[in-house]
This record gives sequence, C-alpha cells and structure tokens, in this order.
Amino acid sequence: MKLTKELFFSSNLIHQILDNTNGGINVVDTDGILVYVNNVSANYLNQKRENMIGKHISQFYPAAVLLTVLENHRPILDKKIHLVPPNKYVVNSYPIFMDGEFMGAYSIFQDIQEIDQLNSKIKHLEMQVSLTKPEADFQHVVHMGTMQNIYKQAKKIVGSLGGPRHSIITGESGTGKTMLANLIYNYAKQIGVIGKNAPFIEINCAQFTNPDIAAMEIFGSVEGAYTGSKKKKGLFEQANGGILFLDEAHTIENYQNLLLKAIESGKIRRIGDTKEIDINVIVIAASTKNLHEVFLPELYQRLAQYEMHLPALRERSLAEKENLFRHFVMRYENAVGEARHIRYHVIFTPEAKHAILNAVYPRNIRQMRDVINYSIDASSPLIEDIGEKTEITTVVDMEHIPFEAAEQPETVENSEPAAPDDKITDQIAQFIQEQNASGLGPRKIARQLEAMGFPIPYYKVAYFLKKNVSAKEAETARTTAAFLR
Repeated sequence: MKLTKELFFSSNLIHQILDNTNGGINVVDTDGILVYVNNVSANYLNQKRENMIGKHISQFYPAAVLLTVLENHRPILDKKIHLVPPNKYVVNSYPIFMDGEFMGAYSIFQDIQEIDQLNSKIKHLEMQVSLTKPEADFQHVVHMGTMQNIYKQAKKIVGSLGGPRHSIITGESGTGKTMLANLIYNYAKQIGVIGKNAPFIEINCAQFTNPDIAAMEIFGSVEGAYTGSKKKKGLFEQANGGILFLDEAHTIENYQNLLLKAIESGKIRRIGDTKEIDINVIVIAASTKNLHEVFLPELYQRLAQYEMHLPALRERSLAEKENLFRHFVMRYENAVGEARHIRYHVIFTPEAKHAILNAVYPRNIRQMRDVINYSIDASSPLIEDIGEKTEITTVVDMEHIPFEAAEQPETVENSEPAAPDDKITDQIAQFIQEQNASGLGPRKIARQLEAMGFPIPYYKVAYFLKKNVSAKEAETARTTAAFLR
C-alpha cells in the first residue's frame, strides 16, 4: 500500500508521529478545553491523556501560555518560560484559524530544565575562568609604583632597537610573573614585533618528572622514535613566531643542554628525527628560585639578557594594593555583567576594605584576588533570588571575609597608625566576651566601648571574637581528645 495524503490524515499515523516528538503538544478550542494532548505532555504531569482531553487546560497548566493566545489571537514564540515543578519549559503557542475563523490554539513546549542547568554551569565556569585567568588586561594597574618601573623594563625585552631578547622573571609564587609575561606578549603584538595572531605558549616545567617525556613535549617526536610514539609537534614549534613561557624553569635541569642548543642555533630537532626545524621564538623563563644558581652558566647568560624581579605583595605600598583591589572588584563586576547580563555594583565597607588591604598574603597577588572573589561570593545573592532584576548592589562586610585573611592584619606603608588607646586589654577583652555572650555583635559592642571612652574599631572587635572562638574550639577539641584517651 502506498502512503498518500488522504491515508496519512485518515489513519492513526499523525498521532504516532506527534506522540514520538521530543516536545509536548496541547490543542484547545476557543473555550480552553483540551481537544488533543500528546503522550509527552501527559507524561510530564504523570497523567493519562484520556483523563485530560475534554477538561480545561488550566486544571493541568494553570499558567498556560495558550490562555493568552486565546485572548489576543496572536502567537507567542520563545517568549515565556513557565514552571510546572520541577520542570521548566520553553513554549511556542499559535492560534488556529480555519477559513478565517478563529477555532482555538495549540502549544508546542519542551522541558529545558537540564539545558538550563547546563547553561547555568557553563556560565558559572566561564565566570570562574574570567575571574582567575592570567591577567592580560593589567595595563591600567601598572601605571604606578613598583610595577611601573618593571613594566618599562619589560617593554625593552621586545621593544628595543636591537631586537627582541630572551628574559628571566623571578619572584615568589603569586607575584604576577605570568601576568608580566602576558603584558610583554601583548606589547610585542601592539608594536608589531610579532604578528597579531602570534602564539603565546605557557608550560609549567615542574610537571615533568621524566626527562625523556619533557624532551618530547618541548621538542616534539616522530613516529617510531620509541615504543608507542607518534608524530607530534613540540612546544617550540607551537610557539614559533611568538613567545614560549617556561614557568617554574628551575625544574628543567635534566634537559638544559637541549634548551641551550635551541636558543643558540634557532633550530630544534624532534626526538627520533634527523631533520632540523628552524624556529623563531622569544623565550621567557620564570622561577621562584635564583636561576643564576640553578642554570648552566651558558644557558643563564643566554636567557638573562633581561632579568626582572617581582617584589612580594607585602613589599608594595598601600597605594599599589588599593589599585589591585579596585582592579579585582571591577573585574568581578564585569564578569557578572558578561555572564548574567546584570549591572553589578560591589561595595566594601570601610572595615572590610581595611582588612583586605592589610591582610597577610603568603601567596601574594593570586591569594589577594581569591580572597576578594570569595568575599564578594559570600555577600552575593543566589541566582534563584535575582528574578528579573537587571541591576544589583551588594555590600561586603567583615563577616564575608575568609577568616584567614581577617585574622592576620599587617602594617603596611602609608597605613594609618593605631591609636594608643585602641588596644584590647584583659579588662576590655572580658567585657567584649560578656557582651557577645549576651547576644551583641561586634558593631554594637564597638559602639558601647566608644561610649565608655575606648574607641576600638569594629573590625578589631571582630578579629578578637573570631580568634577567641577559634581558641575555645581548639581547647574543647584538646579536652575531648584527652578524655577519649
């Protein structure tokens, strides 16, 4: 039998097709009475479709988009998403006309809960990547203080008349070595020393525990060079025409000779190959160690044509820290704007800002950035509480700052000296503990102390209470452990 239009519409085929679509389908008459429901729609509600047909759609979908179409006789396309817990739908609804007469409406909808959750996760990941990626947009942060002089020196690496040079960057972990390498890379593109699409290849050399694997990764390999080996480009080839950034370069002692040969000759040879490949690569080596004491003298001499040292965050002025603080806050606001399409305003209370700027950061700029991001996270509303808002302001207070950042205030250059009468004596400590035990928070306790003639800042009361609670918890744990023994 041949399938014809008449057979198709007169048979049950159309119902089989509609029942096997991915979306739910509802059809209503002009009064909103369901005249057709496919299996997908019925299954969403754990209903049988024969129990739904002949009843008003609002009994099953109280906020049905179809109700609006019945009123205005106009389609609604991808405009409304409504909830039938726990599902979320995107709906397309259309009016039905026959010979110009309005006969009813139908909707095609799809459960997008999983898609919505996936999109939310992707946006979250994109935002986290944006907040933690290496700083390539740091020019406005380096216009003052220590970084201003270092950046001027860094420009000479690629911008001097004698041509681009190799270089070394040293400094403690988190001081901004990768940031500086990115600045050099962007400046080199800006002045045309390398092409606009030139590569920037970064590798952490500490990940190589086997010198043979390290050599293969850096210089590449050919098929058959060793058991299971394949033809592979090394990092030098990938970085050709651009910059190769060797982080933790002090760990490459096992293959320094190969690196030296590549830098001196401008040629590399893949492992297992006899053919030499020309390369044009600017090498930047970064390390937390003194590379003069680690590298071969010849390799150090070739790389250290320009050597820059980045000071630890504790060695920088308060003005520089404030500049970094503003940058990271603005970066968070921009990341939210890009990911959520929301104008986001972050305000730190004076006490919270003081604590951030005066904390001790063993991991330097990276840790300061993470503390700022964590503090803003802690003060921010949940996504589900935002609703349709397009502009939000959040206030970061002391309670939002991680304890490890708030508990170790550091005296820095240009910070205000502590007043001689703002120290917490034993008598004041007892008063703070008593008031806190009665239910008062740091702010109210600070106001009471000020009225008594002891102008102790709110954040110092908060520091004291946090330390005191931790000390009590530690003592309780020791007592419990001793009892159990």
